[in-house]
Order: sequence, then C-alpha cells, then structure tokens
Amino acid sequence: MKKELRILLVDDHPIIIEGYKNALVSHYKKEYEIETDVAHNCDDAISFIKRRHDTSYDIGLIDINLPPSSDGVHNSGEDIAQFMKKHHPNAKVIILTMHDESSRLHHILEHVNPEGFLIKSDLSSSELVLAFEQVLQGKTYYSSAVNVHLRKMVLNDVRLDKKNLQILYHLSRGVRTKNLGDHVNLSLSAIEKRKTYLKEVFDIKSADDEQLIGEARKRGFI
Repeated sequence: MKKELRILLVDDHPIIIEGYKNALVSHYKKEYEIETDVAHNCDDAISFIKRRHDTSYDIGLIDINLPPSSDGVHNSGEDIAQFMKKHHPNAKVIILTMHDESSRLHHILEHVNPEGFLIKSDLSSSELVLAFEQVLQGKTYYSSAVNVHLRKMVLNDVRLDKKNLQILYHLSRGVRTKNLGDHVNLSLSAIEKRKTYLKEVFDIKSADDEQLIGEARKRGFI
C-alpha cells in the first residue's frame, strides 16, 4: 500500500506551478499516493492551511512573491510559511524566491528557517525533486546560491540587524541618505547614526557611501 504525501504548492504563476506539480507527481507516483493543493495567492494558501485539521500537510513549496491577503495580514510567502509552521508544526517548508540579495536571503533564513531554500534562477526539475527527497528524509536542502550566501555570513564576524541591512540595501539601489526615511521607518538623525556605525564596523574612512556599499557587498550583506 502506498504512503500518502500531502503537498501544498503556492506560487502566483499557474504555468510554473503546474510544472512543479508534474515533476513531483511523475517522480513520486510509484511510491506515494500524492495529494496536492494549489494556491496562487495568500488568501487561498491560508484557506487551505486552515481547512486541514486532521490530515496535516507533509510539505509546502512556497514562493516568496505572492499577492497579499485581502485583510492585509499576510503579504508574502514568508508570512505563509510562518503561518504553515504554526498550524502544521510537523510540515516541512521549501521556500522559492527570485531574490538573491544576501540581506533578503538572510532575513528569510532568520524568520522562516525553512527545511529547503531554492533560488528560481538555479532551479531545474531534477533539483526540485532532489530538494524534496532530502527534506522528506529529515535533511535540509539549500541551493548553491543560498549556500554561497551562508558561507559569506559564516566567515563574517559582523552581525547586522534588519534596519542596518535595509539601509545598506537601499543605499546600494541609489537611494540618497535624505530619502532613506521613505524606505526605512527611522528619522534622518537615526539613519545618520546607523550609517556612522556601519562605517565604523566596516572600517570605512571615506564620507562617500560607495566604499561602504562596496565593502558590504564584498562581505555578502548586499
């Protein structure tokens, strides 16, 4: 008798998610009785997660970029992953993202701590299956791009909080210091103090932000 495998697939691109589903069903159909639920936005994902009481999901494949929930409470796949872990604590979570900026990856790792983490630009059907196999065996699977990020962070003695990471990210995108308050919920004086701290941490003597951005990028924070 086949074992049951209950999967929640969450991605706002129907063609992409159908490809994921076909790859998984094709690989596991002889071993498992597969049941898949497909959600294209936060509302549908939350509904599926709430609906399952007696039969918990085994694994969720969740894209980070999703249309927000209608009540404004859940705004991304990151929120959905946290909600799933809360309501289905035995379920494994594999995160999908287009983001490859170190600060964004670090934030997802810190707040979701997924069993699997894949960058879409790296992803093939064979790697998707490999990730599922590893995670179902109780292991973790992070793609090569995520592992590069982790190695950079391990080699760094510097630990930056979310606000400092946001400041570095927006500076790297060309946002001027005087406009950072539009992107980071801090006063201009608080932002200036944090920039001074960042330059001390990275041993930057120049008043120019380019050296700060370059050093932060070299160390994997951007």
